[in-house]
Amino acid sequence: MADTENKNEPDTVKLISAEGHEFIVDRKAALVSGTIKSMLSGPGTFTFTEQQLGEINFREISTHILEKVIQYFYYKLKYTNSTTEIPDFVKIALELLMAANFLDA
Repeated sequence: MADTENKNEPDTVKLISAEGHEFIVDRKAALVSGTIKSMLSGPGTFTFTEQQLGEINFREISTHILEKVIQYFYYKLKYTNSTTEIPDFVKIALELLMAANFLDA
């Protein structure tokens, strides 16, 4: 992950739900998602807002589901390669699984 870190990049990113709710998320947690990582760091078809301002609008993901996905990002960041007992992450409906799959998390 060190190759994606840059001193010019902010420590947080803004993820915006379909309803316009804005979540300020630690960049390290957001980069758990391969999709978000690509949108923020890679060259390609992504917009100025995504790459330069660290702001991503998810028009297909509701506020409730995006909130749960973000909780999962923090959960995965905390417990990946952990030697402590890993608590169960609350199972959410098919919609959460679809959103996580879309985000490649």
